[in-house]
Amino acid sequence: MSSPTKIHFPSFGLKICGELHAPARGSPDRKGAAVVVSHPMTGVKEQTSTDYARALSQGGFYVLTFDAGYQGESTGQPRGLEDPHQRVEDNKAAVTYLTALKGEVDPERIGVLGICASGGYTSYAAQSDARIKALATVSAACVGRMTRNGGVQEDKTENAEAIVGALQAAGQWRNANLIPPGAQPPPMFETDPSKVPENADPFFRDAAQYYGTKRGEHERSDHLVPLSSYDLMVSYDSFNFQHLISPRPLLMIAGSAAQTYHYSRTAIAAAKDPKELFTVQGKNHFDLYDDLRETGPKVVDFFGKSLAA
Repeated sequence: MSSPTKIHFPSFGLKICGELHAPARGSPDRKGAAVVVSHPMTGVKEQTSTDYARALSQGGFYVLTFDAGYQGESTGQPRGLEDPHQRVEDNKAAVTYLTALKGEVDPERIGVLGICASGGYTSYAAQSDARIKALATVSAACVGRMTRNGGVQEDKTENAEAIVGALQAAGQWRNANLIPPGAQPPPMFETDPSKVPENADPFFRDAAQYYGTKRGEHERSDHLVPLSSYDLMVSYDSFNFQHLISPRPLLMIAGSAAQTYHYSRTAIAAAKDPKELFTVQGKNHFDLYDDLRETGPKVVDFFGKSLAA
């Protein structure tokens, strides 16, 4: 399989670094269909995004992976900032880049795949960008609800203490870092599985098993998130207007054992047809990052029917 081509494109004044995967030799003719793949929060393009890009490339699609603004090989200060609106714009800017590939990509056959937090960001992007002709998500989550609720679990609801705590931490961080680059931000979670306490949140214990092992470790994925990210996330919501994606097709994939499963279930309920919730039995949130035995063929089939039929 040929190596992807390094590319760059602008987004809100930042220089976004991406990789363009061409359709694999001998793969089906998808009539110039292309898919943008957007990575999880604290991730980089070389991790799960590339795994899905390979599956889609082998399925005959052009695939664009990229590092979000402030992260990976893309520009932006402070490093590691998680800005939902930047993340949404990055996806729209990636679509714009693909539309310029005349003779290769058909601008009427562009879809988007979002993983984890990007399942939320790409939902928000698709709600307001008709150029996105089909949307698929894997282990989707909403960073706004996560921040307001104090965690990702279904039993957590909007929590005044969580909101106050997030905003106080963000304000204190901003006051203490008036002149960039400022202090190094704290890690969002422990990535060394041997150092994760027994009583740790199971979600972050599962995260360490992916990001802290050969499954997903990468030198540019350091999980350092400036606390100023949290006042950007607190009023954001990924799925409030999920019904606006229709009549374009929507596929949401989640593991039955994922703490985030409820996001996909409720987002699908809020959407209009055509829509599908595809549940992978026994899998947690992070299992679907690199176990593509069911999800890989599913996204290839979905985009094949949605973009290249």
